[in-house]
Amino acid sequence: MSNSTDTLLLIAPGCPHCQSVLNSLSTLVKNGDIGRLEVVNISIYPEIATEAGTRSVPWIRIGKYELSGNYTAGELKSWVEKAASDVAGKAYIRELLEQQQLDKAIDYIGNDSTHLTELLELMQDEDSSLSVKFGIGAIFEALESTEALVRAISELGKLTQHEKPSLRADAAYYLGLSHSPAAKPWLTRLKDDPQQDVREIAEEALEALESKS
Repeated sequence: MSNSTDTLLLIAPGCPHCQSVLNSLSTLVKNGDIGRLEVVNISIYPEIATEAGTRSVPWIRIGKYELSGNYTAGELKSWVEKAASDVAGKAYIRELLEQQQLDKAIDYIGNDSTHLTELLELMQDEDSSLSVKFGIGAIFEALESTEALVRAISELGKLTQHEKPSLRADAAYYLGLSHSPAAKPWLTRLKDDPQQDVREIAEEALEALESKS
């Protein structure tokens, strides 16, 4: 029987950070923060790394969250707590984008479109780094014309009314990527936006929708 904090750690000989991550996770097991820790040496069981879709170590799966790299004891404890409460969606997307793991972020959202709401929340964080902001745009582009993006039209539409022009502009662009007529009313309202760049993006998005109809 598994629980939300069961952890898998992949290690390999010569890995400079594997021992410290193993020590930190072992301490969390002793303290009762983690129920079960499985450690696999991928030089002996390479198929486990293949199944996990990784070539780098240390690689960690805590519950449903997958992490790669040298995490401190405090960071690992924080992720264990997030996994236990299952409220880490937005933080997990941010982590993947900051670690330049765009493909994994796209898969995370593509496999469960409910995570798109978390992406929309992250979109509104003012303290996001450039890598996160660029990553958000890349995820939306990867979702172009998908049913998941169509279902997000209402939430994106609300962002076209946001006080920040940059968010209105981004929302307009992403609405255009939906290829759905349902996005037209939101984009039409932006034709009268006080910001020129927002108006231009909305008009381009409307033209793109017209070309798809």
